[in-house]
Amino acid sequence: MVTPKQVISTWVDALNARDADAAAALYHEDAVNIQVAIGTPLEGKSAIHEDFVNFFRSTPDTYTHIENLFEDGEWAILEWSGGGTFVGNGSESNTIGKKYTLRGCGFFHVVDGKIRFQRGYWDKLTWFRQVGLTID
Repeated sequence: MVTPKQVISTWVDALNARDADAAAALYHEDAVNIQVAIGTPLEGKSAIHEDFVNFFRSTPDTYTHIENLFEDGEWAILEWSGGGTFVGNGSESNTIGKKYTLRGCGFFHVVDGKIRFQRGYWDKLTWFRQVGLTID
């Protein structure tokens, strides 16, 4: 059986390949992804897939580095660094082409080789300041 650390290592590889299909394939159909800085959970593999598609479109050169990856039972804990060039979604013309870097961590509950639950922490203000967006 694949371990939680192996699943998350494969997940990071999918992110770095900017492959929404491969990344979403690592989630259960009823998975939940909560990015605390965003607030609203993504529920279900299709919503998570759509989010990856949008993210890779808005940051086509995104990269993620594993700083630390831990495992405890069915849980994997990832400390990461990453960044890219934000090209926006078409409505933020002042942000086009701005580079950013971030650090964060994620907690993943992995059941039967797939992610059932994910919670991520990263600093929205740091990201928004680097690309010229304002927080409402």
